[in-house]
Amino acid sequence: MRELLELLEKDHTLTAAQLAVMLAMPEAEVAALIKEYEAEKVIVKYHTIVNWEKAGTDRVTAIIEVRITPQREVGFDSIAERIYRFPEVRSLYLMSGAYDLLAIIEGKNLKEVAQFVTTKLSTIEGVIGTTTHFQLKQYKEAGVILEDEEEDRRLAVSP
Repeated sequence: MRELLELLEKDHTLTAAQLAVMLAMPEAEVAALIKEYEAEKVIVKYHTIVNWEKAGTDRVTAIIEVRITPQREVGFDSIAERIYRFPEVRSLYLMSGAYDLLAIIEGKNLKEVAQFVTTKLSTIEGVIGTTTHFQLKQYKEAGVILEDEEEDRRLAVSP
């Protein structure tokens, strides 16, 4: 049921009772659906969004474009698997366009991320090039605006 999944994606803290009211369904049916979705890996993980800057934790995020040579009979999958198994890799996507994979990497500092790219990522057989972009500021994460201060943006009117 798409509506249930959309509600959980927006706020995983909603209880089965709250969801049942919102969906006009019996609570037991909602709870059973959630368990089924978890067992079938439709729901893979529940996620909390943290504004690490406000938490006082310094981290460096890099977006890395990776060009690779596909391997016979497995295409991009075996190289992608080698890359996504590294703990530094937060996300990895197969892309169309000028590069093949998009990797999002996190480290404690620029040096740590650079070391990952030079010693782990670029040395993988089949990786033919990388382009690294460092995130300077994060404004929005998973649909949530991180620095949303409700200020009055109306123009002042004077008599």
